[in-house]
Amino acid sequence: MPKHRQPSPPPADAEDPILQGGAWLPHGYRLDPHSHHQGQLVYAAAGVLATTTERGTWVAPADRITWTPPRFAHAHRFYGQTDVRLVSVPRDLCAGLIDHPSVFAVSPLLREALLALTDEPERRPGAHRRLLGVIVDELADAAETSLHLPEASDDRLRAATDLLRADPARPDTLAALGRAVGAGERTLSRLFHSELSMSFHRWRTTLRIHHALAHLTDGMSVTETAVACGWSNPSTFIDAFTDVVGQTPGRYQAGLRIHGRQPAQAWRVSGIRSPVTSGLRSAGLSQWSA
Repeated sequence: MPKHRQPSPPPADAEDPILQGGAWLPHGYRLDPHSHHQGQLVYAAAGVLATTTERGTWVAPADRITWTPPRFAHAHRFYGQTDVRLVSVPRDLCAGLIDHPSVFAVSPLLREALLALTDEPERRPGAHRRLLGVIVDELADAAETSLHLPEASDDRLRAATDLLRADPARPDTLAALGRAVGAGERTLSRLFHSELSMSFHRWRTTLRIHHALAHLTDGMSVTETAVACGWSNPSTFIDAFTDVVGQTPGRYQAGLRIHGRQPAQAWRVSGIRSPVTSGLRSAGLSQWSA
């Protein structure tokens, strides 16, 4: 396994480099909270990416891409052997995208454009900028398909969600969860709807799907994943997964094999004269040796 170095945050007044490239990251690799002066697209061509901000957590399997606008503090965690592709979006192009973190569906054209931008050296001046324009145009029309788990602010609700995060398979009813945190069932139900804009059942299901994606990506079977995430039988898990993700767990795992690629060779930085390693650290990702 190649070694990596922890990223160092850039100076407060530093301007981000234009960075695009890819690398394989190991299961469980984390990046602590950081921000960028430019927008950032992160695509897991294989594996699963979780992005966390103060507004909650977004999960992106291989058919989705994460978008983080400029200056939004965010952290990443990668599940499975992840072929991560990163693209900086200059601020003048960010206006074409939404102003909050999200996850978008990846069309075949968008996928190929992302892979071309992060795989191929620039052969003609301005070629990467034009390709980035295609990516932004595709994203402007793409469906927002966030596997979003919003974050609670009320202390009682946060205590309840923390218990579920610690053990997604926890079988408690809302009433039992309320007793554990000192809140009534009706109060907790109201807080889920008012703060998180979803029911207790929907929030817990989404949490479990986040963990299911990680388990499936790491090679766990559908039945084992169902049990580990709290479903009583595989069929109910398959129904819930299909409802949230849009495909069955089996098809999702088959897609991981189809999308498997050779490791990206290196990160590339353009538009700066400083060493590549410095640019990578300031972009929030560490360099990998070939």
